[in-house]
Amino acid sequence: MIELIAISLLTVLAAAVGTLTGFGTSTIMVPVLLFFFPIGETLLLVGIIHWFGNVWKVILFRSGIRWRLVLTFGVPGAVLSYIGARLTFQVPDAILSQAVGAALIGYVVFLAWKPALKVPQTDFTAILGGAFSGFIAGISGIGGVIRGASLSVFNLPKAVYLFTGGVIGLLIDGVRVATYAAGGTQLSTIFLWGLLLFIPASFIGAKLGKRMVKRVSDTQFRWIIALLLCIVGTKLLVFP
Repeated sequence: MIELIAISLLTVLAAAVGTLTGFGTSTIMVPVLLFFFPIGETLLLVGIIHWFGNVWKVILFRSGIRWRLVLTFGVPGAVLSYIGARLTFQVPDAILSQAVGAALIGYVVFLAWKPALKVPQTDFTAILGGAFSGFIAGISGIGGVIRGASLSVFNLPKAVYLFTGGVIGLLIDGVRVATYAAGGTQLSTIFLWGLLLFIPASFIGAKLGKRMVKRVSDTQFRWIIALLLCIVGTKLLVFP
């Protein structure tokens, strides 16, 4: 029972951060849970929680709906993520992680140098951004962070950024969870019952994240994302 309560509290924290920034839920939960549980069960459990986290984003930030952006960014991203995933085994993991980390830090440095940077949001740039983020996510396995960095280039309103990321993440996580389950990965009985706590906990975290989003301006929101990208980039660069 203590384990379930601890994981529920971790879920609240991770969901709040994930809702505020558009990514980070898995980044927080996976390393912690891997200390105690097998990787297969950890990835399946976090995948389910992450999927519901994206459901809450779509519901809570539905005012930011832009289906054209979802399609032009998401479809190329899905296709290129598959191609990137096929190439994963041809490049050493450490080199991939360090390259992605360096790219994220480079982006944040460039943003500090050009704080007013905003790429025009056209169908072409959305397709290009989606294809790039999908390919890098597929080859590196870091989907949410790369998607967040790519979407932030458009300097979108908070609700649009979070809704778009939520819809795309919902599709990707659905495929991911189904793949884990089809591959034979299962949750132990205690975790199956624990979902009755974890799913509501993810909603509580999402609500807390939404309250934090409301308290920051669009400019502050962008810098919060940049800070998180820098932290993740540093981790990947130093500890691949």
